[in-house]
Amino acid sequence: MRLWSLHPGYLDARGLVALWREGLLAQKVLQHQTKGYKNHPQLDRFNAHLQPTVAIDCYLWYVYEEAVRRGYHFDVGKIGPQQRCSKIPVTDGQLKHELNHLKTKLRLRDPARYKKLLAVKRLRAHPLFKEAKGVIESWERK
Repeated sequence: MRLWSLHPGYLDARGLVALWREGLLAQKVLQHQTKGYKNHPQLDRFNAHLQPTVAIDCYLWYVYEEAVRRGYHFDVGKIGPQQRCSKIPVTDGQLKHELNHLKTKLRLRDPARYKKLLAVKRLRAHPLFKEAKGVIESWERK
């Protein structure tokens, strides 16, 4: 499971669809509607939120909005109502780590998007996250 801290606009089509599916799985885990993935480290930051299920729905709304912007048809009925949510901190070290991970994936899978990533000067986090100084997050598999 990869719940990107990077803005979903950086992802290619395959990555955006995968993020939607994995976000929906994370939603089910946080709603206690599945037996698997309960202890997945990517969920730690959502579980630490005051309202974990609201946080994952907020996360998914931003993914949905990116999909709509690209002309994709994701089923918005799968997520809760759109509402305000307090931001989750993410380190700049984590964002850089994820950018490098994404570059590795896109180098072969989508060379044009890979070249655009090389030109990125200022990284944007997923809108649910607020960037802070720091190293790779403790929950990240290195």
